[in-house]
Amino acid sequence: MLDGKTILVTGGTGSFGNAFTQYVLERYDPKKIIIYSRDEYKQFVMRNKFIELGKVAGKDYDSKLRYFIGDMRDEARLRRALVGVDYVIHAAALKQVPACEYNPMEAVKTNIDGAMNLVNASLDSGVQKVVALSTDKAVNPVNLYGGTKLVSDKLFIAANAYRGQSGTTFSVVRYGNVAGSRGSIIPFFDNLIKGGATELPITDFRMSRFWISLDEGIQLVVKALAEAEGGETFISKIPSFMVTDLATAMAPNAKQVEVGIREGEKLSECMVPAADSMTTYEYEKNYIIYPHMEWCDLSEIDLAGGKKVEQGFVYDSATNTDWLSVEQLRELLSGMTIKY
Repeated sequence: MLDGKTILVTGGTGSFGNAFTQYVLERYDPKKIIIYSRDEYKQFVMRNKFIELGKVAGKDYDSKLRYFIGDMRDEARLRRALVGVDYVIHAAALKQVPACEYNPMEAVKTNIDGAMNLVNASLDSGVQKVVALSTDKAVNPVNLYGGTKLVSDKLFIAANAYRGQSGTTFSVVRYGNVAGSRGSIIPFFDNLIKGGATELPITDFRMSRFWISLDEGIQLVVKALAEAEGGETFISKIPSFMVTDLATAMAPNAKQVEVGIREGEKLSECMVPAADSMTTYEYEKNYIIYPHMEWCDLSEIDLAGGKKVEQGFVYDSATNTDWLSVEQLRELLSGMTIKY
């Protein structure tokens, strides 16, 4: 599927971009992968990493990679980077909730204006498929980050109505914080534990979250690339966990102290809200929310293997039927690389 293709990854030097690039290079023979990001040093580090990985694999990975300095806010630069590109994976965003709350206009410029720039540039450049990474925080958002990602998702879905002769398809993949990713709760707890902390702060003892690994996130993106016809939101079936159980798995002897929920934080995270149940279908390993738009006719879409969910269905970390125990969390943590 990706053999001979040119792929551009926005925010490509992040945790997802690094892992996705390695996944593709190890399993396919792309024409090239373009890493589009703002930080020249991270690109330098990434290039050296893949030179070494290529040596280990006996392949010239570096010859397949191109590094573009560019910002999502710069539409002209995006257009230049997209020349000859077949597929785009949109991972760039301002993601830290507190940073977005304190810098709301900057979050809008990157997450919303950047999405509009990518839509316009992709349509005009003849890109075949765009897959945008979303977040559970975009569902019923209570913080600015979630609000900007909700708008971004809507922009990518609605873009399918404008594709005309270009044939470009836009789809979205949605999941929560990747387990062990930079800025998430696992490295936060891990730093405290390594520093000798005897207490772990829990914002609320009732808090639950979804668990998804980086590999599972990548596989969902590849699935979207292979199957999307335009406008779908892909959601993996993944387990939930209690934050208190995670703390116990990481530091069984540490005292857990409830410190109060933070601004813009939820007790649980939702991936499929009740309002979307009308066009949500369940498959073996995932859900797909099809666009509830005038231009989308479900009778013309291949729904083989899918079953429409019941009216009012909600996929929420608090009401999920699949849960990780303390022992299962400990096992998953033992094989994890934590990002800082």
